[in-house]
Amino acid sequence: MATISINSHPIAGAPPSGSALFSVGFRPFFLLGSAWAALALPIWLCVYAGKVVLPSALPPTLWHVHEMVFGFAFAIVAGFLLTAIPNWTGRLPLKGAPLAGLASLWLAGRLAVLFSGSIGPHAAAFIDLAFPVAFGLVIARELVAGRNWRNLPMLVALSLLTCGSTLVHLEAIGYAMTAPLGNRLGIATILLLIALVGGRIVPSFTRNWLAKARPNGRLPAQAGRLDMVLLLVTVAGLFAWVAVPKSAAAPWMALAAGVATGFRLSRWCGLATLAEPLVFILHVGYGWLALGLVLLGFNGLAAVLPQTTALHALTVGAIGTMTLAVMTRATLGHSGQALTAGRGTVLIYGLVTVAALLRLAAPLGGESFLVVTWSAGAAWSGAFGLFVLLYSPHLMRRRQQTGSLT
Repeated sequence: MATISINSHPIAGAPPSGSALFSVGFRPFFLLGSAWAALALPIWLCVYAGKVVLPSALPPTLWHVHEMVFGFAFAIVAGFLLTAIPNWTGRLPLKGAPLAGLASLWLAGRLAVLFSGSIGPHAAAFIDLAFPVAFGLVIARELVAGRNWRNLPMLVALSLLTCGSTLVHLEAIGYAMTAPLGNRLGIATILLLIALVGGRIVPSFTRNWLAKARPNGRLPAQAGRLDMVLLLVTVAGLFAWVAVPKSAAAPWMALAAGVATGFRLSRWCGLATLAEPLVFILHVGYGWLALGLVLLGFNGLAAVLPQTTALHALTVGAIGTMTLAVMTRATLGHSGQALTAGRGTVLIYGLVTVAALLRLAAPLGGESFLVVTWSAGAAWSGAFGLFVLLYSPHLMRRRQQTGSLT
């Protein structure tokens, strides 16, 4: 796979024109995805507490998982890919009306799923699935036109996300009981992207920072055959969890995947980056992936903790932390800001970490379960809401000509 970059100068020959918000893919999708992450969770908590009736045809828990995975997380994936692919292909980025159209399809999908109890599950499925299908076609066109064959596996990931969402909609329509499989497929695909893409950007950005901060110090290990073997172990563990979660082998494979992920992380000099939260948070996010997989394995072997403990380590911890880590860095880099975390950004990282820790602790809180869960939700919404508040000015105006991009 080609080197992945999210901190590059604009493609030469792309003069600024039109709305800054729709000038490159990360701008609308990071903004919309984060806003939805901040809003959808309070909706779910109100429904869970019996304060609000969800107007969706999906049962509340299925709606919650679907919207966190195929709504929020898919939007961040879209923003990342639409920004990275021009660097891979040398082609101009999708912008203007086509980009606005894609963002509108995503937004229409969120509204359709939320109000599917009124418009009907068939119409909701058609509207919601329009975005992943259209997005997949756009990505396929760009990769083929740019002859970027090495990144075609990204289309496999997008296809898996589309299939996962489809399986959830099939249950809403009443065709089959496929929603749990669809949600597992969606979560595993996002985690696989974190393992794959994170496995490239975490050591790369760490190496760049350490080379400046500690020129004579130890640097992250270079990727090689060992790294590939460890990644394949992670892929196998996620596959087993999706395909045969109740098999005797699945917990052991998940445990092996967690150990392999943790070993990869240990080779990247994470503790040496404590002085720069913008880099260190990438290691924290990858660490949540390792911990979540280990918990998933232990849960299958002994069921000491509720199944949701591992699930929330993987979702709130790994997905929540890594999305914020990538969004903050990419937004700063592409808006010409210095690549360093200010106090507000550090607070964002702190809030999402608190959200993950509280959500894992909630099942152990006894009578305080709801209080701890609401506190975790408040921290989660606070993290993404603060991202919207602090970073929307950068996302909605054109790039400045100053600032380090390394």
